[in-house]
Amino acid sequence: MNSTQTAIKSGNAPASSVALASAATHSAQGQYLTFMLGNETLAIGILAIKEIIEYNQLTVVPMMPSTVRGVINLRGAVVPVMDLSARFGKPSTPINKRTCIIIVETHGGPEQQVFGVLVDAVNEVLDIAASDIEPPPSFGSRIHGDFILGMGKVAGRFVTLLNVDRVLSLDELEPVTAEHGEQALSLSA
Repeated sequence: MNSTQTAIKSGNAPASSVALASAATHSAQGQYLTFMLGNETLAIGILAIKEIIEYNQLTVVPMMPSTVRGVINLRGAVVPVMDLSARFGKPSTPINKRTCIIIVETHGGPEQQVFGVLVDAVNEVLDIAASDIEPPPSFGSRIHGDFILGMGKVAGRFVTLLNVDRVLSLDELEPVTAEHGEQALSLSA
């Protein structure tokens, strides 16, 4: 295990830019990066994650949905950063020393899209066997059901496994953007 894997596994991922270990190391099915969002532990499949970076100043873009906090410059590429807490209808993520941006790649549309996901803290990489993954609940979850890939059973508790392609779907953001556009037009009239 290299130092990056050890830091992520121990929950002590450094605040500076952290490149994840090679995809070959994490190619086994059932590996998930867990992170905190408020008091909830959520997870994303490791294969969708490109890297984890320290929160740094974002560039705010006018007329964006409230779920998009801004954009960052990631080695010359403009990457939108979504506030996952706001995406799930909760208050925006407060920024602190452990706040991170998880850089993920989605495959929901005709081409791949790279997003940053703002989270409270990164925890660890877990191996979750297929037999320990329950289907998403049909009611009672505070997260939109389509966003949930399943519920992983880990040490007697559940970890919500997110469907990153649905959570970061541009189609899901379009109605919010359209609403903002209509509000802007009605304010100027």
